[in-house]
Amino acid sequence: MGRLHLPSVFTTRLRFGRRAAIYAALVLLILVFVSLIVSSGHWLRARRIDLTADRLYTLSPGTLQIVDHLQRPLRLTLYFSEHATRDLPKLRSYEQRVRDMLQEIAARSHGHVQLQVVDPIPYSDDEASAEGAGLTPAPGGSNGERVFFGLAGSVLPSGTEGEAVEGTTPERSLAIPFLDPSRESFLEYDITKLLYELNQSSKPPIGVISSLPVEGNPVLGQQPWVVMQQLSLLFDVKAIDPDHLKQVGAGIRVLLLIHPKHLPADALYALDQYVLRGGHLVVFVDPDAELDGTPGDPATGALPDHSSDLPRLFAAWGVRYDPHEVVLDRSHALTIELNGANVSHPAMLGLDAQSLNHNDVVTASLQRIDLSTAGHFDLAANAGARLIPLLQSGPDAEVVPVQRVLQASDNPSLLLQDYKPDDTRYVFAARLRGTFASAFPERANQPGHLARSAADDEVILVADTDLLSDRLWLEPQTILGQIMLRPFANNGEFVSNLVDNLSGSSALLSIRGRSTSQRPFTRVEALRNVADQKFLQKEQELERELGETRQRLDELQPGKGGSHAASIGTEQRQEIEQFRQRQLAINKELRDVQHQLNAEIDALGLRLKMINIVVVPVLVALLGLLYGWRRTRRTRRRL
Repeated sequence: MGRLHLPSVFTTRLRFGRRAAIYAALVLLILVFVSLIVSSGHWLRARRIDLTADRLYTLSPGTLQIVDHLQRPLRLTLYFSEHATRDLPKLRSYEQRVRDMLQEIAARSHGHVQLQVVDPIPYSDDEASAEGAGLTPAPGGSNGERVFFGLAGSVLPSGTEGEAVEGTTPERSLAIPFLDPSRESFLEYDITKLLYELNQSSKPPIGVISSLPVEGNPVLGQQPWVVMQQLSLLFDVKAIDPDHLKQVGAGIRVLLLIHPKHLPADALYALDQYVLRGGHLVVFVDPDAELDGTPGDPATGALPDHSSDLPRLFAAWGVRYDPHEVVLDRSHALTIELNGANVSHPAMLGLDAQSLNHNDVVTASLQRIDLSTAGHFDLAANAGARLIPLLQSGPDAEVVPVQRVLQASDNPSLLLQDYKPDDTRYVFAARLRGTFASAFPERANQPGHLARSAADDEVILVADTDLLSDRLWLEPQTILGQIMLRPFANNGEFVSNLVDNLSGSSALLSIRGRSTSQRPFTRVEALRNVADQKFLQKEQELERELGETRQRLDELQPGKGGSHAASIGTEQRQEIEQFRQRQLAINKELRDVQHQLNAEIDALGLRLKMINIVVVPVLVALLGLLYGWRRTRRTRRRL
């Protein structure tokens, strides 16, 4: 009998040995797994996989090119008020998005970018450091605290890559004062631009050709226009004389052409070739430049010509522009003071956010641009380029001859007589993007002549020069005995953003706006849209019945006789009571629609919860049990 139990004892020991080996393997696997999780934060940072629908966490090729070519050690400090934002979940979520992108950039930089994250606690040295770096705090934090959420960048001394940054004095500093969540689609561009500017050792050179006194007149004590003063803080501004211009230097990052009038042929050819070589040209033309001091002809009595045009180049680029037309827009007309009275001027426009292209990095954060006697652009029938609007009129606009505007200068209300809107949104400023042909084919034999540009070349067109003048966006204020200029429009920022955008490298310009990290519930939004349509129909029905009832009540006004008046009064009361009953019924139907919408949303939410909380875990558990059952059967068969 004892020999009959030997196989059973052997089998039991074998099973025990296998179980011990399995448990030991599980313990070893857990240790290895935990070690991998802990260490992956360090050596897998640059090897993450982006599975988001719009690849939000994948750096664009332009960013990779700029990061890979960094020559100077940089320090980025992200200031974020943790305590002050504890009740602001959207801002905290966006901060995580910003931090992830910064970590991705730091990992890619191979030590050139050192990242710090600082919580500027109130009344601390970190808060003082944030303000000193140029960050702008926002109100509205918990307990009234200020919220810091910005990025400061510094250039460190050479040889500090990968070293500790404490106590290191930066050579140069720049900052993004506040990381506005409304600019999330341009987050990568803003950060990459900061890196690009920090990596530059000097101010980028830009050129200016202007027939207007934008640089002021030192002899007369006239200061440069504020727009030019702002540009000189960020760029090395070089004035160029068109009468002696043969070629635009290759070092000129951006060329501003302001109010071109009677340019020599050589200057036009230099501009033509500059664009074809990939140069960044910004053209400001105007049907009536109000600061143009060109006098009229006393002998003939002709009015002075204050218009500007670039006909030969515009024709070659496929651009339509009439220097004798001005756009009126009564829906955006500015109110001006004239002869002691406030007058609406339809040729002086205050463009609001709806008239700005918020999908373009230049105008994304702007709220208002003021124009005066502006023209408009369009594409010719044979144009090979695209016109991407930056500034547009509203549909309630019309085009009139500039002569009519000049004649109404003393009484702008005359421009509203016989006003006939064209139901067209006229383009005041735009990017012209495409392949351009030379406007000077007859000079093909000249050395270095280019006949065509590369694909996706770009020119910026603006049909107004008055927006550059101080009076359209600045007003003087006396503060503590000092005269200060307060901006009331974003004209200066518009010009600075244009030059800032174009002065970067081609890699920087290739970074376009991206999707945001906010993922709406499309099914819920569809349900809400259907309910909104139902509400709209009910509201229209109520409005229609209300109008009909009021009309009926007007018809039932009391007459002369007393008994007749009494009978009409009774009829009125019946009409009123009927309307009230119908109004209550419609309100009930509105509530029913809302309840139905809420019920559908709740049902959808319940289904999602059931799938996530019950169905998926049950499926995983069933698969695990099935797998374990099959393993057990195989083991028993072997034994």
